[in-house]
Amino acid sequence: MQKILHTPEGVRDIYSGECEQKLALQGQLHRVMKSYGYRDIETPTFEFFDVFSKEIGTIPSRELYKFFDREGNTLVLRPDFTPSIARAASKYFLNENMAIRLTYLGNTFINSSSYQGRPKETTQIGGELIGDDSADADAEIIALVIQMLLASGLREFQISVGHVGFFQALADEAGFDEQTVMELKELIKNRNTFGVEKLLAGLELSDSVKKPLQALTGLFGTAEVIDRAEALTDNPKALEVLERLRAIWRTLELYGVEKYVSFDFGMLSRYMYYTGIIFRGYTFGTGDAIVKGGRYDDLLGHFGKDAPAVGFVAVIDQLQSALSRQGIKQDIPGSHCMIIYESEKQEEAIRKASELRAKGIDVELVRITKNRTREDCRNYAKAADCVLVVEL
Repeated sequence: MQKILHTPEGVRDIYSGECEQKLALQGQLHRVMKSYGYRDIETPTFEFFDVFSKEIGTIPSRELYKFFDREGNTLVLRPDFTPSIARAASKYFLNENMAIRLTYLGNTFINSSSYQGRPKETTQIGGELIGDDSADADAEIIALVIQMLLASGLREFQISVGHVGFFQALADEAGFDEQTVMELKELIKNRNTFGVEKLLAGLELSDSVKKPLQALTGLFGTAEVIDRAEALTDNPKALEVLERLRAIWRTLELYGVEKYVSFDFGMLSRYMYYTGIIFRGYTFGTGDAIVKGGRYDDLLGHFGKDAPAVGFVAVIDQLQSALSRQGIKQDIPGSHCMIIYESEKQEEAIRKASELRAKGIDVELVRITKNRTREDCRNYAKAADCVLVVEL
């Protein structure tokens, strides 16, 4: 039988120092989540296909890892946490009328050829605030994200905030069909200003509708961009969105984190379940977002609980990559000890190890053999950065 030592495309092994850094990072982020009152929840790695169906508006079916159970039901490895959390919250908190704060940690799986060179399995930590439709809830989530990134050691990053309602209000006013909306969204997401102008030029639109749509690819900046957007339209629903963004900004100022936030009216998401703000976090050292999130007020209704919600995920793999490239390491307490011993000293070595472990010290027992000299063991201890080496 041929020995298989490599992993499938899109997944990899994580070990030694990198694994320790990842676990430390996850622990640091989780502590911040808990400090904001978020309670742990764990959902299955695989779910029924309908949890991620087209009606939910998540990952396309062709990008899902699908398989069958014994009864013939179609199951999928979760590509996205939010629908799973929405399903669970609808089941266990159906009659709860207070805001629910949940946090989770686990892996997601996306089988897409467009992800060449990118992982198909990623670790994510996230939070969901369910049952609060206020701008304050939106601001809390964004402030929480910023505090988590600061706790990770990052200092240079930006949270870019958009709102799906602004584009939708303009599209509704224009009376676009579904195909035109999809084409226009794709052009705007790709910052294709020329493409947007060309598409709109072929449609009969008034300047009051065309002008704000043409401006979306370049409509980004700090709080002042809200005023710029307001000057482009008198659409009532679009103006409501702008007032919402102003309220979020004012609350972020109270948190003292506004310097990390900017607005981007050209930001649009591939997830169709978003109904309000959407946001992404970026830093240098990685080309992808390290944080993604938004408001999804209709999603829980698919599972029987009509409740507004807003949430996010931090992509651990992307964040760790950025931290590594910026030379930022997690603080891992140095408590690793190694006891090097001859065979006849086994009893003494085990007794000593038990005493040290009782004091909270990690102890690795290393026995000297004919193929492993004392000097070999010393070199091994040095390479492992042991803070204490005991020789018997």
